[in-house]
Amino acid sequence: MPNLENLKKQAKLYLRWHRDGYYPVAAQIRLFLPRFQRLSDAEILRQPFKLSDAQELVARKAGFVTWAALKQGLKPMTTSTPATTPTATMMTAEPQLFVADIRRSCDFFVGKLGFRIAFTYGEPPFYAQVFRDGARLNLRCVDGPVFEAGFRKRVEDALSASITVDDVKPLFLEFQTAGADFHQVLRTEPWGARAFILRDPDANLILFAGSAG
Repeated sequence: MPNLENLKKQAKLYLRWHRDGYYPVAAQIRLFLPRFQRLSDAEILRQPFKLSDAQELVARKAGFVTWAALKQGLKPMTTSTPATTPTATMMTAEPQLFVADIRRSCDFFVGKLGFRIAFTYGEPPFYAQVFRDGARLNLRCVDGPVFEAGFRKRVEDALSASITVDDVKPLFLEFQTAGADFHQVLRTEPWGARAFILRDPDANLILFAGSAG
């Protein structure tokens, strides 16, 4: 557990990122602060966000409900925990998919898979991000086919992205109803996970997996 001074610095950093319109911090706000859960990145960055909100975010990430509870929990540790050097915190991982047409890909992820568009960039657009809950995918437009001829025959199960789901079966049924193109239907793997793989319009394979339990 970092010391209180480091936690205060983290809160101020989140506050500054929000004020600067830094998109990755919106994902953290949505994940840990329930009142922001139904908002898009852009909507979160337009909302008022005070130092107390940033402190609550830090507290919840550390496993406490409030900033006051976090400070109280730190007290027993202050005399026995040696000072540590602050380290960087990894915010999120965002796979990048290569696509031939940004608009077509956005239509696929929004229309069939229930994602929302975080942003598109360029005119015509050549970069975009789509998200659903805590999962987000970056889409990068490339000229020509995304995969060279014969690649999928040689490496048929090469994944472009992997997304963890708390309950994978309802999601599979949702995508099945929407007419998604499955590379692998839902099954229980030998290592215990339940998973399925779908194919996007550019032959990117996306794994959705959750616990078999």
